[in-house]
Amino acid sequence: MRFAVATVMRQEEICRVEWRDFDPRTRMLLIRDRKDPRRKDGNHQRIPLLDVSGYDTCEIIKEQGFSSSRREGRIFPYNGRSVGTAFRRQCRYLKIEDLHFHDLRHEGTSRLFEAGFAIEQVALVTGQKDWKMLRRYTHLKPEALHTIRAARAA
Repeated sequence: MRFAVATVMRQEEICRVEWRDFDPRTRMLLIRDRKDPRRKDGNHQRIPLLDVSGYDTCEIIKEQGFSSSRREGRIFPYNGRSVGTAFRRQCRYLKIEDLHFHDLRHEGTSRLFEAGFAIEQVALVTGQKDWKMLRRYTHLKPEALHTIRAARAA
């Protein structure tokens, strides 16, 4: 869940990412065949691994068994459907209603805006092609504007 919020990636994308796609030196991650309504394949996108969400994405990856020589296999070797099933089961167990794995993508998008990133910068992480679609993922709280202003003033 932390990785999903921090990277704004879909559960299928998370379960597909490979060790060779992670560059710890530049803190970048390659997402292969990212969802795009216009193209099925070849939609590779590099995203920065930011730590503005409250989670350090590089540390999360390293917790999965990173070594500088490791280039084979998936970082999160789980079936996307199994992840979704486990997420729903935990929500039921914790009595959390109406929360879906995809909502973590919305949360991550909002956190990027709350951190002060511009529309174009957030789109580089989310993969959204236009503001209309990106706006659907944004759920900013009015109080967040104080935080953004304070960060810019510092």
